[in-house]
Amino acid sequence: MCCGVCSLLSCLGCLCGNAPCLLCACCPSTRSSTVTRIIFCVFLFMGTAVACIMIMPGIETELKKIPGFCLGGTSIPGIENKVNCDILVGYKSVYRMCFAMAAFFFLFTLIMIWVKSSGDPRAAIQNGFWFFKFLILVGITVGAFFIPDGTFTAVWYYFGIVGSFLFILIQLVLLVDFAHSWSRAWVEQAEEGNKCWYGALFVSMFINYAASLASVVLLYVYYTKPDDCTANKVFISLNLIFCIAISIISILPKIQEVQPHSGLLQASIITLYTMYVTWSAMANEPDRNCNPTLLGIVSSNSTASTTGQVVQWWDAPSIVGLVIFIICSLFASIRSSKNTHVDKLLLSDGKEGGDIPSDNVEDGVYRAVDSETETVNYSYSFFHFCLFLASLYIMMTLTNWYSPSTDYSTMTSSWTAVWVKISSSWVGLLLYLWTLVAPLLLPDRDFS
Repeated sequence: MCCGVCSLLSCLGCLCGNAPCLLCACCPSTRSSTVTRIIFCVFLFMGTAVACIMIMPGIETELKKIPGFCLGGTSIPGIENKVNCDILVGYKSVYRMCFAMAAFFFLFTLIMIWVKSSGDPRAAIQNGFWFFKFLILVGITVGAFFIPDGTFTAVWYYFGIVGSFLFILIQLVLLVDFAHSWSRAWVEQAEEGNKCWYGALFVSMFINYAASLASVVLLYVYYTKPDDCTANKVFISLNLIFCIAISIISILPKIQEVQPHSGLLQASIITLYTMYVTWSAMANEPDRNCNPTLLGIVSSNSTASTTGQVVQWWDAPSIVGLVIFIICSLFASIRSSKNTHVDKLLLSDGKEGGDIPSDNVEDGVYRAVDSETETVNYSYSFFHFCLFLASLYIMMTLTNWYSPSTDYSTMTSSWTAVWVKISSSWVGLLLYLWTLVAPLLLPDRDFS
């Protein structure tokens, strides 16, 4: 928005220039590393928006007009004219759009390996040439829509499963960092004399735990039966026990000695996120008796059809997942963490804090500060790898982790998706537990 008030020529120059050029007089001073991450996240959000549009109700009618995109049902030999194009075109579009984003970010993952400072020639590629990057992304997207059907969807589904599992863990790490920064900021405000911030911390913690408790009750009500749905009962009960355990551990005296900023606020956010992942997992259970939110496009009967009906991909877990994804992506772009455990997990040096020089103004226009002349503030390659995983996560979230049936006439939901999500919640809880107990288990290591 800021560049909208700049001159047209300046904006055109910025498209081919570097990140610092993308600021103008109305923008606050910032670092070029932050600007770069924000712009790459904007690329990701634009691709996500396009993928969302492709599965909106009624859009499949327009997608079927793409030459050859669903000609005769599909190009897969043997099942022509048997495919439900109303379902398949939206599914194929999301997979190809997200494949393009994943390929784009994976390309930069490889290019940016071992970049140590802004003096590396590749740093100029990272922080500039935005117009050409956009053209590359558009080109990959157009090419993706010409990928033959074959086994592409089936193979990319498993890439999505693995990538989404890893991204769920990254989201949890970012949430831990967010909660840590939140708690530290409010505690510092309270220690300066305004004790109301302690009350605000308590209210926030109470709301998180209340929402978690309410979600547990709702999960038991809607996703279990008195004489059925044993798996769901086990999932809910185990995660409830695990969340209570980490909440107690987070406030133990021994933990507080080595982790004075850990507390129930962080634990409450992790608890709420774990309950969301549990809900999302059970929303993929293929048994409709234990999963009332299973969408109508999913059927155990391969002859099921949605012809004449509006194809609906959206459900509540997907919408919540998108909101969490956006929050975590934005936070990853602007984060300036003092949590050394999280910095190590995210391959960041945590040195982006501190004051920004006031002499970065030229002719009334702010210029972003290059704070990476000696060393980069974050791993370029790992940042792009996270966006690569985010693209796969978006692909799976928008399609509800469903996969086509053998004859492509309907969609199926499998136990694979359920176990991937549940296991990711357990691994995530273990990661959080490690950030709490690591200083106790490894006293010789510097965790300050």
